[in-house]
Amino acid sequence: MLSMTGYGECRVQNDRWSVQVEIRSVNNRHLKLVARISEPYVSLEAELERLVREKLRRGSIHVTLRIEPNRPVDSYRLNLAAIQAYREQYLTLCQDWNIYPPSDWLSLLSLPGIIQDHVSTGVSVHEDWPELSKIVEVAIDRLTESRRREGAAMATELLGYSAAIRAELQLVEARYPHTKSEFADRLRDRVGQLLEKYDITIEPEQLIREVAIFSERSDIAEEITRLRAHLSQYDEIITGKTSEGRKLEFVVQEMGREINTLGSKSLDVAISRSGVEMKSTLEKIRELIQNVE
Repeated sequence: MLSMTGYGECRVQNDRWSVQVEIRSVNNRHLKLVARISEPYVSLEAELERLVREKLRRGSIHVTLRIEPNRPVDSYRLNLAAIQAYREQYLTLCQDWNIYPPSDWLSLLSLPGIIQDHVSTGVSVHEDWPELSKIVEVAIDRLTESRRREGAAMATELLGYSAAIRAELQLVEARYPHTKSEFADRLRDRVGQLLEKYDITIEPEQLIREVAIFSERSDIAEEITRLRAHLSQYDEIITGKTSEGRKLEFVVQEMGREINTLGSKSLDVAISRSGVEMKSTLEKIRELIQNVE
């Protein structure tokens, strides 16, 4: 079982560049990628998404890919033409607005296009992707390992919840056979009191018919059988070799349907109490499986 929450990173630094990949994931019904990539490598987003989709199936994935080439001292150049153009426009504005021009023009150096990076302009982005993809894969593998560790903890907790539901279901199974006889006894006592009060008689067949109708309406044998089958499938999914979050959601939905029917059909207080406990545990399961891949 894999969680959809995790973190992975990989850093590589050599004579050529410094590369840092950070990947964070949170739960999402589908696979959604949000990428932040350093210039001039933004055009690699399609390749990055393709690689992520090969490795991951669900979750909201946030990838940060920082790439800093090791630039020599002489890699930066001032764009003198751009500086001159900015200065001339500035002087024109000063003349139009009737203000004095600045005595210090150093602020022009912070404007766009003034500093030219000859290393970045010479980068062959797509030729660098095979090497960059290996670094990204390491980060994804570490993310997956993080998700696997959290998934193992979730699996233990989810199996504990299914054991709790089984315990309540055993109480229901043990209690259920006694409900018919207890209903018959209560009905017989109540009818006896009415007969004595109003001095009337009733045929035994009528009493038997009422007990039979009650037994049919409150029969939860099928619900018990189906719920037990769903619990077995639930455990199989959790302990399986692949993480099946969507299938788990469907099985839990079916479990909820059986538990609701079981509680609504039974008029026994003890069975109703067990039904409430199973519903409470099922809500904990629903909340937790939202984070299962």
